[in-house]
Amino acid sequence: NSFMFIIKNNYYLYIENTKSINLDLIRNNIKISIIYRNNTILESYEKLNIFRKKCRIKKFKFYIANNFKLAKYLKADGLYLSSYNKQIYSKYGYNLIGSAHTYRELYEKKKQGCNTIILSRLFKTNYENKKSYLGIIKFNLIQKSSLMNLIPLGGINSKNLLKLNLVKSKGLCLMSELKKKPAISNRLF
Repeated sequence: NSFMFIIKNNYYLYIENTKSINLDLIRNNIKISIIYRNNTILESYEKLNIFRKKCRIKKFKFYIANNFKLAKYLKADGLYLSSYNKQIYSKYGYNLIGSAHTYRELYEKKKQGCNTIILSRLFKTNYENKKSYLGIIKFNLIQKSSLMNLIPLGGINSKNLLKLNLVKSKGLCLMSELKKKPAISNRLF
């Protein structure tokens, strides 16, 4: 087992509920942002408030997906706008992170005022109906030509982790690999 060092300025972690990540396993780190993206049953405000407080103690930034009222209630650090979300929130003064899969969505997120855009899929994934992916070279070309802060997502796993050093991005975003192998967080953070 060799040591893996991935040096980025920001690490974004998608979670679907507060149970999908154990914050106690991750060291305090100002580079970590957690994006709460629950598209099914919303957890109780009490649970979310406790989770939010733990994030503050750990110095993690906390974003709520597509729900301005919840973000305001929890005093989240910002709002995450899914690729399908077309609403304009920049007038509220929130830090905005967007998600995109195409050039059109990239520029929509820029028009919405997103400071950071998570661009998906960097590597090949096993998801049904999602066979296309960018690869490192195409991602880097888009990053260079777009003049936006793009963060790669998709297909990132322990086998291709070192390839992230070739990606011209200040960060990376994880979703399913963090659920499958929580120990990956020890290698990154």
